[in-house]
Amino acid sequence: MIQLLFLVLFAEGVVAFLLLVKIGPLRELVMKSLDQLKMGKGPATMKTIAGTMSVILLSSLMSIVKIQNKGAKLGTMSPMDQVLWRTHLLEASLMGFTLLLGFIIDRMHHYLRKLIVLRSSVGSSKEEVERLQKERMQLKEKDDKASKEIKLLKEEISALSENLKKLKMESEEKDKKIETAEAHVASLQKQSADLLLEYDRLLEDNQNLQNQAQGYKS
Repeated sequence: MIQLLFLVLFAEGVVAFLLLVKIGPLRELVMKSLDQLKMGKGPATMKTIAGTMSVILLSSLMSIVKIQNKGAKLGTMSPMDQVLWRTHLLEASLMGFTLLLGFIIDRMHHYLRKLIVLRSSVGSSKEEVERLQKERMQLKEKDDKASKEIKLLKEEISALSENLKKLKMESEEKDKKIETAEAHVASLQKQSADLLLEYDRLLEDNQNLQNQAQGYKS
């Protein structure tokens, strides 16, 4: 019994050490083994073993108390009682340490599993943050590009507005020239009409003079 308890205590010490100190893939191997141990009927079996050891521990403590009371009544303990007392004390100590170390291993496994989950969630959160930062950079680049395009469009619109103003002014100047030319043409037409009338009058006067000249000759 004592040799078995020493063996179990040594095994638990090794498991606790591997959980505390990361040595290559050994911690992951121990974590997977404990995960499998807690699956199915494993928890019920471990609780049964722990309960049995607790009962044995209580029985050993009661035996220790009985032996001490017997020695107190007799004033001394016999060699057999001393051997039994030491044996029960050693068994109780080993079982107590075994139960305590088992509880510590269970809690270490629980919190390490939580730590792994938190690290994975933090890793995914970091990836999400990096993805959002990339999207933010892309949106910023698109925004800058759109701002440059808007600036270019404004410059083009300004240039077109200036060209339109120039064309409008040129058109107004041409309209004025056309009006001036039309007025000049109208003036020339009037002068031409006056000249034609004067020419007809002169032709008529010339005809009259010729008729008068022929009358004098005859």
